[in-house]
Amino acid sequence: MSTTRTDTRAAAGGSGAPAIPMRFEVTTLPVADVERAKAFYLGIGWRLDIDFQPAPGIRGVQFTPPGSRASIHFGEGLTTQPPGSAQGMILVVDDIGAAREDLLRSGADVGEVWHLEPGAGPRPGPDPERRSYLSRANFTDPDGNGWVLQEIRQRLPGREATLDVEDRARLLHETGLRHGAFEEAAPPHDWWDWYGAYMVAREDGSSPDDAAAAAARHMAEAKGVVVASG
Repeated sequence: MSTTRTDTRAAAGGSGAPAIPMRFEVTTLPVADVERAKAFYLGIGWRLDIDFQPAPGIRGVQFTPPGSRASIHFGEGLTTQPPGSAQGMILVVDDIGAAREDLLRSGADVGEVWHLEPGAGPRPGPDPERRSYLSRANFTDPDGNGWVLQEIRQRLPGREATLDVEDRARLLHETGLRHGAFEEAAPPHDWWDWYGAYMVAREDGSSPDDAAAAAARHMAEAKGVVVASG
């Protein structure tokens, strides 16, 4: 069985035609005090991209969360929504406990971790099985704009993220380390075949262990490279 991608491009329109790329870039937050909001997001470690005034009465301050391709901005003359009315904004994390502790150390007031029990609703604590998408924790900025930490350890098929250069470099490094264990036990082979299968599986949301298993299957079934058992 080979590793395949799930194509969801036709799900929305039903026509089967590829969609024109529309990359979500920025969310506007309504705030009452720009300097207070700026200090908060600096304090929790988000990257300050720009603080500029393109015209009289207009100011834009943009931040990007660590590892995110999308950003937030706030300022003056950007929105008519009341301060604090942005709610339910989701921040995806690999380890919700570690992410919560990091935010607490930075001064954010983060609630306790809770989880959604399918068919039963919210329950205290992280999901006992640590299933992706279920464990969450909430916090707000000084204006009351609401954020939700959501733990995702393995994404749904077709929901892989597009990696930037830094993330791609980290994935290559991880792939090299994982391949080392396979290479020690396997017959001679072309490393790029294993790398390709592993990286596709990881970008499709598989865990490192599952991706390594998928790469091993690919090598055995597509390339005839089989690791002897025992």
